[in-house]
Amino acid sequence: MDGTLLIQLLISGILLGGIYALASIGLTLIFGVMKIVNFAHGEFLMIAMYVSFWLFHYFRLDPYLSIFVVVPLLFFFGLLIYQYVIRHTIGAPILNQIFVTVGLSIVIENTVLLIWTADFRTISVEYLKNPIILGPYPALGLEELIVNPARLIAFVLGLSIALAFFLFLKYTYRGKVIRAASQDRTTAMLMGINIQQVYRLTFSIGILLVGVAGALMMPIYTVHPFVGFEFVLVMFVVVVFGGMGSITGAVSAGIIIGIVEVFSSFLIGPNSKQAIYFLVFIAVLVIRPAGLFGIKGEEELERIESID
Repeated sequence: MDGTLLIQLLISGILLGGIYALASIGLTLIFGVMKIVNFAHGEFLMIAMYVSFWLFHYFRLDPYLSIFVVVPLLFFFGLLIYQYVIRHTIGAPILNQIFVTVGLSIVIENTVLLIWTADFRTISVEYLKNPIILGPYPALGLEELIVNPARLIAFVLGLSIALAFFLFLKYTYRGKVIRAASQDRTTAMLMGINIQQVYRLTFSIGILLVGVAGALMMPIYTVHPFVGFEFVLVMFVVVVFGGMGSITGAVSAGIIIGIVEVFSSFLIGPNSKQAIYFLVFIAVLVIRPAGLFGIKGEEELERIESID
């Protein structure tokens, strides 16, 4: 494999991984604070993609500008789902939480299928059709490198939003409250923090973040009622690989999985990509069960708490 091809594959993998990372941050946030594994997370991604598609189809609204519509819409949708569904699972046995979120996933998926049918839909944006060509770089022995503009925009915007969210958690009062509830719910309650409000805000922000990912992904992927299931598998791999509840872990694992997927697709074949990154995922967990950035022993603590 020559240097140009190697760099080209690496760039493609990093750009793809950035998209996976943004889609997974909301999922790891919800688990980190609420200790709920949201199996319906992929369906919220699918809804965001549909919203972006219909805004482009009927109003010719640029998919990146549609973020300003998708964000409040998904945030309030998250509030409603929390109030009428998720809130009632807090403190329930983990199997109840799984059944509820899986059931929610099925309801959303079949409702969308009933309303919009199983047709595959995509959008075509004129300024995204021409690839960005970098180089050549004779001094480095590299020929021209091709960058997909839609993936580049999604990567830059996605990581910028991830960074902004990280700063929100670290420096704002609301962010510190969310971190406190994540680290020790009982102590947070004793300090006067309204846990229900924190959970409501956390779940809505998690859905908001996957909504942004959906809008950024619409110029790249095709949307249909089952697209959420395709991506939720990758999101779970990213979240567990990076460490449940770790934002830094989700970003790092997303980029790693993106690189592994691109290289395995090129070297072995597109049909092998899921098998390969699942093998990498299993190998990492055998060595480090908590994930790359998870706290050692935390997975055992969570298991004991769920039993209690």
